[in-house]
Amino acid sequence: MGMKLHQTGADPRLAGGRLTVDLSALVANWRDLSGRSGTAKCSAVVKADAYGLGTVHVVPALLEAGCEAFFVALPEEGIAVRRIAPKADIYILNGVHEMSAATMIEAGLIPVLNSLEQIELWSRHCLERGLRSPCAIMVDTGMNRLGLTVEEALAFRARNRAEHLVSPVLVMSHLACAEEPGHPLNRLQRESFQRVVDVFEDTESSLANSAGIFLDAGYAHDLTRPGISIFGGRPTAGAPNPMRPVVTLETRIVQVRHARKGETVSYGATQTLERDTAIAVVSVGYGDGYPRAGSGAGVALREAVPHGQHGCIGGCRVPLLGRITMDLMLFDVTDVPDGGLDDGWIELIGPNIPLDEAAAAAGTIGYELLTNLGARYERRYLQADES
Repeated sequence: MGMKLHQTGADPRLAGGRLTVDLSALVANWRDLSGRSGTAKCSAVVKADAYGLGTVHVVPALLEAGCEAFFVALPEEGIAVRRIAPKADIYILNGVHEMSAATMIEAGLIPVLNSLEQIELWSRHCLERGLRSPCAIMVDTGMNRLGLTVEEALAFRARNRAEHLVSPVLVMSHLACAEEPGHPLNRLQRESFQRVVDVFEDTESSLANSAGIFLDAGYAHDLTRPGISIFGGRPTAGAPNPMRPVVTLETRIVQVRHARKGETVSYGATQTLERDTAIAVVSVGYGDGYPRAGSGAGVALREAVPHGQHGCIGGCRVPLLGRITMDLMLFDVTDVPDGGLDDGWIELIGPNIPLDEAAAAAGTIGYELLTNLGARYERRYLQADES
């Protein structure tokens, strides 16, 4: 069994960076998470263009693997998934408003209703069309973001039994601290949510996100909602990552130059070389979504997180030098073995530089790093060839 390669994005002959998405690894991660979900069905969160990796490539791979339900943030994202998955359940996390309701009904999207006002609005639009279109009900159990309070949800259930305002197919809540298994809010949210589940006895329920799947089985309910872990992100803080890496980001070396000890590098002359140094100038910068906060020197974050970004070439980890600029970065390649630079590319994210490590060096999280990657990369999609 070989691998099929599909290329898109910038012209590979001209691009300064290449982004490779291993769809086989992505599918393996989803199947792993589905297995860990026990008897619960496993959906996939593919908002923000599948975390920046491309809805049109990610969703077909997940569909083929058996995923039947998808969550996105906005109706337009849901419409994009609907074009690919005509029979899937597609939930819109950010709810519904007056201007979006008709489009969502027409596209067969399921709004996650986050307030009593949204419930009334959805009820009115459905009744005007003589429909009982499905919806989900979000309950806030401690995040103070979206959702009905627990008391509102309990009162709504009683009212809906009497008046049949809407037709909920799912009741859900969102964990705030699941990546920290010992955090007391996890248990409190679970207990609060269970109060709601108990009265929505004929409606499926959902609580566990990526990290929630790794808590005990009591968090799984009927449907789990993994996101970042499908794409290779670490689900639990401070623990080894059981997910396979999905994304490899590489940058082309534009020039290798030699500078002497005591000279400075990049804008602001914020880093002074401590030895004679071979410097690889590479063709990716913050204009490509690679965060300036990850600079090797000259940014405020370095006072809190001592080490900036690293790359890898020829099996050797190489540190970033000075400030990241819009289109270029500098790496110290002095210690790369002879011949190690011949490939002409440096790995920025991948099997040698984990996504979460790269994100932490920039003071952020894997979610933000992935969703910020820009349009100037050649994009390559790998998938197992069953033929």
